[in-house]
Amino acid sequence: MKYIFFDLDGTLVDSSKGIKASFAHTFQSLGQEIPDESVIDSFIGPPLEVSFATVVKPEDVSSAIDYYRQYYKEEGIYEVELYKGIPELLESLKQAGYSLYITTSKNEPTALQMAENLQINDYFAGILGSLPHSYHKADVIKRAIKESQADLSQVVIIGDTKFDMIGGKTVGIKTLGALWGFGKKADLIENGADFLARTPQEVFSLLQHF
Repeated sequence: MKYIFFDLDGTLVDSSKGIKASFAHTFQSLGQEIPDESVIDSFIGPPLEVSFATVVKPEDVSSAIDYYRQYYKEEGIYEVELYKGIPELLESLKQAGYSLYITTSKNEPTALQMAENLQINDYFAGILGSLPHSYHKADVIKRAIKESQADLSQVVIIGDTKFDMIGGKTVGIKTLGALWGFGKKADLIENGADFLARTPQEVFSLLQHF
């Protein structure tokens, strides 16, 4: 492996507090009842376009996304912290010569701002996220592969949800499931995780087996 694509939410950072507050604000702004917590939890990982399409009228999806992103930009982006062990992992991988990228379903400008706020942006050769016509995880991964000019056999995506595994398998790269995030172990296995890591500390040693 030479190229490592990291998911952001639930993999590098615990952003659950800000995400949940942003969803609550969105439904209040739309005049809708806030869904159960289990439903909100299921929205962490997929693109906003996909999540909102399941709970609001088709004509309200665009407004919902705007409400969410405005609140997140002003408030939610600061309600986030790096998972324990992530700074050390990034430093070790960088020193070992890996080329690191962020591939997230989060809005790309927001992902860039978050990485800068957390002072991890310098570790990454590229930070790619959701754009209006490229928001599924496979779409983002394809853009990262094109930008890095990487051979598919040299790339692994590390993520905490089935969407990361599905995206990786769709494109044809290796997948490593992060068990410390928002996703479930069973979902990661069912959707093709090649490896699983219980903690960030395990990732470096696992990569030696690829």
